[in-house]
Amino acid sequence: MFDDSLNLAENKLLLLYIFEKIKLPISNMQLTQIVLENNFMNYFTLQQYIVELTASNLLKNINEKGKDRLTISEEGKKVLSLFQNRVSEFKLEQLNDYIDNQISAIKKELTVTSDYTIENNNSYLVNLVASENNTTLIDIKLSVASNKQARELCYKWKHNSSDLYNKIIKLLVED
Repeated sequence: MFDDSLNLAENKLLLLYIFEKIKLPISNMQLTQIVLENNFMNYFTLQQYIVELTASNLLKNINEKGKDRLTISEEGKKVLSLFQNRVSEFKLEQLNDYIDNQISAIKKELTVTSDYTIENNNSYLVNLVASENNTTLIDIKLSVASNKQARELCYKWKHNSSDLYNKIIKLLVED
C-alpha cells in the first residue's frame, strides 16, 4: 500500500513536471500522447489523475480560442518545486529527452489549427489559423464546394503552414 501511494504521488508530480517543462497550455490529447508514448501510466489512470489534480487546483482548465487546454497553476508550481526530487531521475531524463525532441511539433500543434464545418448542403467553411505567443498571425476563413477540398486545405495548412503563410504575405505586400 505504501508503494502504491509513492507511485501515485510520483505520477502526479510527473504530470505537473510535464506542464512546467513545456511552459504552454496543452490539450488533454497532447498530454495523453506524451504519457502513453513514454509508458508512464495507462490511459485510465492518467485521466483519473488529471481530474484529481484539477480538483485540488494544481492544474487548471482554460479555454483558448474555443479549445480546452490544461496548464499548471501557481499552487501546482509550488508543490512541484517542493517535491520534484521525489520523481525518479530516469523518468525525468526520459521526459526531458522526449520533450526536447518533440517541442517544435507540440508548439506547432498548439499554434497552427485548421478545421471546417458544413455551411449548407453545397459548401463548407474552412478556418485556418496560425498564432504565436498568443498573437494571431493569420486567420483565414474560406468557403469551398466539397468536403474533399475542405479536408485537403486543412491537411495542407497543418503540414505546410509556414510556407503558405509566407506566400500569402508576399502576395499581399507585392506591388
